Amino acid sequence: MAEGNKEWYVVNTYAGHENRVKENLERRMETMGLQDYLFRVIVAEEKEIEYKNGKEVEKVKNLFSGYVFVEMIMTDEAWYIVRNTPGVTGFIGSSGGGAKPFPVAEDEMESILRRLGMSERRVNVDFAVGDRVKILSGAFDGVEGTVEELNNETQTAVVLTILFGRETPTEINYSDLEKVEF
Repeated sequence: MAEGNKEWYVVNTYAGHENRVKENLERRMETMGLQDYLFRVIVAEEKEIEYKNGKEVEKVKNLFSGYVFVEMIMTDEAWYIVRNTPGVTGFIGSSGGGAKPFPVAEDEMESILRRLGMSERRVNVDFAVGDRVKILSGAFDGVEGTVEELNNETQTAVVLTILFGRETPTEINYSDLEKVEF
C-alpha cells in the first residue's frame, strides 16, 4: 500500500465514546502537529425529531455506533497516534499483527458524506420525475421503480417500488440509480 494518499479509514471505538474520540483525535492533531496527515474526523450522526408528551424533541442518532471516520494519509506515525488515542480499539480493515488497514471505498464514503450533507460532489442525472429507474446497490439492488421526487440538495430521489404487493416510497442516492430505457 503506497503511503501519501489522502483516504478515509474507519476507526473502531468503545460504543458511546465516538464524540470523545473525535475530540481526542482533533486535539492530538493540533498538539502533535499532524495537520499534514490527519484531516477530518467525522462521527456519522443524524438529527431526528421525536414527540414526547405532545412536544417536539430533537434527538441525535448515531448512524454507526462504535465507529469514527478519519480522513488521513496513512503513515507509520499517523497510524500509531490514531491507534493509541484513548477510546480507540483499532481500525476496521486491519488484519492485526502490525498490518495497516485498508481504506473505505471512495463511493461508499461519498454515500455517507452525502447522507450527512457534507459532500461536495454532485451527480448529474439523466432521469426526471415519472421516469422508470433501476436501483444499483443496497438492500433494493436490482429493483425497479418510478421516480416520484428529486432533491438536488441532498442528491436523493424518492422512488416508488413495489414491496410486499404495495407501492412503497424509498429514498435513494442519485449515484445508486440508473434510468431504465424501454
